[in-house]
Amino acid sequence: MVIKPMVRSSICINAHPAGCAKETDDQIAYVKSQKAKRGIKSAKEGGKGAKTVLVLGCSTGYGLASRISAAFEYGADTIGVSFEKEPTETKGGTPGWYNNMAFDRAAKKDGLESVTLNADAYADETRAAVINEVKKLGRKFDLIIYSLASPVRTDPETKVMYRSVLKPIGQSYSGKCIDIITDTIKESTAEPATEQEIADTVKVMGGEDWRRWIKQLTEAGVLATGCRTVAYSYIGPEQTHAIYRDGTIGMAKKDLEQTALDLNKEMKASVNGGAYVSVNKGLVTRSSAVIPVISLYISILFKVMKEKGTHEGCIEQMERLFAERLFTGSDNAAGSVLTDSNHLIRVDDREMEPDVQKVCTQRMSDITQENLAEYCDLAGYKHDFLATNGFDIAGVDYDKDVARMDVID
Repeated sequence: MVIKPMVRSSICINAHPAGCAKETDDQIAYVKSQKAKRGIKSAKEGGKGAKTVLVLGCSTGYGLASRISAAFEYGADTIGVSFEKEPTETKGGTPGWYNNMAFDRAAKKDGLESVTLNADAYADETRAAVINEVKKLGRKFDLIIYSLASPVRTDPETKVMYRSVLKPIGQSYSGKCIDIITDTIKESTAEPATEQEIADTVKVMGGEDWRRWIKQLTEAGVLATGCRTVAYSYIGPEQTHAIYRDGTIGMAKKDLEQTALDLNKEMKASVNGGAYVSVNKGLVTRSSAVIPVISLYISILFKVMKEKGTHEGCIEQMERLFAERLFTGSDNAAGSVLTDSNHLIRVDDREMEPDVQKVCTQRMSDITQENLAEYCDLAGYKHDFLATNGFDIAGVDYDKDVARMDVID
């Protein structure tokens, strides 16, 4: 069969196996080139960077990019957890399934240990499975990446399922969005969240599950001395705060940030380690593409940053996080971590440069259908949107018949 992208309500609902694999391989090639450019030594070469890494939410976006950076720049053995729809011979799986297959294939080729668990990262059974796997390897984790972004979470104690929502708080919110299929501006309105919706969103996307992971891993004795854990967040400019930073998702992210402060103290006491939240740049991910106003802002941001030569995608961000924030010591050891006054790692620094934000703010204010193509990077946004599902990847023949949906070759 010939596979073309199927887009419904700003969500791509299918994936191309070969495209996902090629995109993953391209990211691996990038970090290998950066490794050579920076002179980073892998673990086998005597480097003192990450050696055993756990990535929760390993299959797409920042999680996948983090796992790739750890493995192919620092030579780390990795355990990854994500919850994917498995393909059959005739029916496709989720993009993350194919990304994980490509990662495991490349890791094996390079002689790296790679354990990928297709499981619910919120479940205690999955925590037990991860602990069992790292003990089988005879290792302890020196880095734990927490990059989960799920709309639902079942509390492992009460068995109650909670669902997150992306809504403003206190009043309705209206803003402009881009329909990437028609390249038109449309107005979108979101009604305010109830108190229950706010609490449920924090329950799903806040710090409770992260804290539970660290607690159980600590009690199991599988954290190495000096182990660090990093979760991911986004702040963005004031124009997006009503729907994001000051909305339900923002409340969850603030809870995540408070959790980092608590965990930092606990991990320092237990293993002389630390906990951080990294605030990353706004990018097109499977989740950001459906957030009102974010699509417009990001497409403008892309245009401005590409004009300045400072644009980064997921892999460039995570490679820089590892090399310039986390592993800054001698022989790429874990050095001191640069944070702001709120204990946040800021790799959104290039996005939030005053001159970048000044242009973005002006264009957000002046945007019309007539100047849309001039002010926005429509092609770049659309490419990144499709690429998350394995489409529009250079070097892939999309007219070629795909004989089986359960392989990536």
